[in-house]
Amino acid sequence: MHPALLGLVTIIMGVGGCVGYFWLSNYVLDTFIYPPRGKNAGRNINRANIIRPWLFLFPALAALSIYLAYPVLETIRLSLTERVTQPDGSTVYDFVGLANYSQMMAEPKFWEALGNNMLWLIVVPALSTAFGLLAAQLTDRIGWGSIAKSLIFMPMAISFVGAAVIWKLVYDARPPGAEQIGVLNAIYVYFSGNDPQQWLTIPIWNSFLLMIVLIWIQTGFAMVILSAALRSIPEETIEAAIVDGANPFQIFFKIKIPQIKGTIVVVWTTITLTVLKVFDIVFAMTNGQWQTQVLANYMFDKLFRSNDWGVGSAAAIVIMILVMPILIWNVRNVRQEMR
Repeated sequence: MHPALLGLVTIIMGVGGCVGYFWLSNYVLDTFIYPPRGKNAGRNINRANIIRPWLFLFPALAALSIYLAYPVLETIRLSLTERVTQPDGSTVYDFVGLANYSQMMAEPKFWEALGNNMLWLIVVPALSTAFGLLAAQLTDRIGWGSIAKSLIFMPMAISFVGAAVIWKLVYDARPPGAEQIGVLNAIYVYFSGNDPQQWLTIPIWNSFLLMIVLIWIQTGFAMVILSAALRSIPEETIEAAIVDGANPFQIFFKIKIPQIKGTIVVVWTTITLTVLKVFDIVFAMTNGQWQTQVLANYMFDKLFRSNDWGVGSAAAIVIMILVMPILIWNVRNVRQEMR
């Protein structure tokens, strides 16, 4: 079937299926389960109205259960078992308890990945939020601010792998004496006269060079959210500060930032969640070599290279445990702001 025709058929079947489900479920509810007639008509109508919202929520709840709840439970199960291939080619899963977690914690690569993730957590959310806030403030004060915002936000439209390829070219190194196509080495060789450096192989520094890619992407996100927050600040407070003799720095740090503190925290935690799951950039640029391993890449290596499903699943559970408190705290703050 032609892809365009297949897409059209999918849309028709999907939309038609949803409409058919909602019509049929409401018809069954009102006709057979709680019909609005007889001496119990009023009570039936009330009960049907209580159930009706759940009919609309059921497809979403079912999808969430299939695509979210089941994988989590299955990952937990796999992290407590060992995958064994039988002589006849069949696969069985032997329960081993916390042995996979013990094996994982005994590996230096796991602690390297965990340490690098912690370093990413310290650097990336802080710099992304700071640069986004600075860009939001400055672009609102210039005439071509809209164009500047578009340019800063543009990296958000690029996939992580695409961004990694772009920055890998920036860090590229050609042999000494050859023309350097990597911007960083071209500048370094021109001003220092030394041989070009393989930047991504230098421990510690290579992790910071990888972080620059994610900061470059996330700054646009932070800028857009924080720019909207800055615009929502009442002008009266700023005018009052100016009348009292406050300078631009005092207005920014003592008037504006306290009023958008909640938005800054939301942006910070959102970027933190992204950092905890970072994979594509490391995989495409260093593949975890030269002490740049992170938890998601470590999990990938265990699952699909070492074929160690137990330890790989245990690493996935560690990532989930690290993400959950931040996610719960973020949702709680959003609910409090909506009250």
